[in-house]
Amino acid sequence: MKQLLATTFLLLVLHAAAAEPVAGIRSVAITVEHHGSMMSGVLWYPAGGGGEAITYGENGVFFGTPVLDNARMAEGPFPVILASHGLGGNVGTLSWLTAGLAEAGALVISVNHPNSTTRDFNLHEGLKHWTRTQDLRAALDWIAAQPELAAQADFSRVYAVGFSAGGWTALALGGLRADLQGYAAHCETASPSLWHCADLTWRGADLAAYSPGEWNASRKDDRIRAVAAIDPALTYGLGRTHARDLVKKVLLIGLGGVESRLPATDFSATGSGFAGQLPAAEIEIMAPAAHFSALLPCKPRGPAILAAEGDYPLCDDPPGTDRAALHKRIVSRVAVFLGL
Repeated sequence: MKQLLATTFLLLVLHAAAAEPVAGIRSVAITVEHHGSMMSGVLWYPAGGGGEAITYGENGVFFGTPVLDNARMAEGPFPVILASHGLGGNVGTLSWLTAGLAEAGALVISVNHPNSTTRDFNLHEGLKHWTRTQDLRAALDWIAAQPELAAQADFSRVYAVGFSAGGWTALALGGLRADLQGYAAHCETASPSLWHCADLTWRGADLAAYSPGEWNASRKDDRIRAVAAIDPALTYGLGRTHARDLVKKVLLIGLGGVESRLPATDFSATGSGFAGQLPAAEIEIMAPAAHFSALLPCKPRGPAILAAEGDYPLCDDPPGTDRAALHKRIVSRVAVFLGL
């Protein structure tokens, strides 16, 4: 009987320990000269003890991610991951991914991209996609300039990950070049779709107003060794020449089957066909899911709140979708891909 009680107690202790967050976070502020302002962000890392247990990114619509605020950092060095959120998102929307990768053993930094976050949104400025790569380059430079962080970072293993517009940011840091003329040519015949072509124009983004030189220039950072992009945007009109300088190690994750893919971020043969331009890339389609299934899990009242605010149905997933399980699958896939 005593042995049974002891075994039961041990299992309860182990279960409780497993339920506790093991990713520590620290809020940061970084000066970004190209914006002429400060940029907020979060550093995610394997926790070494202490800190306050909180749920990051939680609001009336979404459940948050359990983390330890201001926890001590475990002993490194750790590989470094630069993480980029989608257009109109923020560091909280991808907290399940950044915390998950930190728990897997990485030092992760994510930033609120100026002009393209939830509360700081200007579509015309936000579509200047090259500024997002500058944001993450500044974040990496910031880590390197902090002696206590630099000592914990393995700069021989620097990776970029991102979702939607952030997926493009990661690919661009890895060496993929955009093509304004090619994208505009696609938009001349594209059917109306959420966050794509006509929808962007309706929202005030005129592709003709952008500089081809800035849009098409290489934004490659030679420190990036691998890229993982989830439903990346802006992949229309690209060929193999645009990927000539892209790092060899690339993972593309597509969300949803043919019937539920968001056209703006569909890289399959029925979409932009971009996946066909990367014969060496690892490609995985995860279903059932939809584009916004990559956002935090929704609370029961989430859909009603979004509807009342006239927002997008960010909580609507295809039947059978389990966001929490999908997120774990993505974290595991990316972690294995990056060798964490």
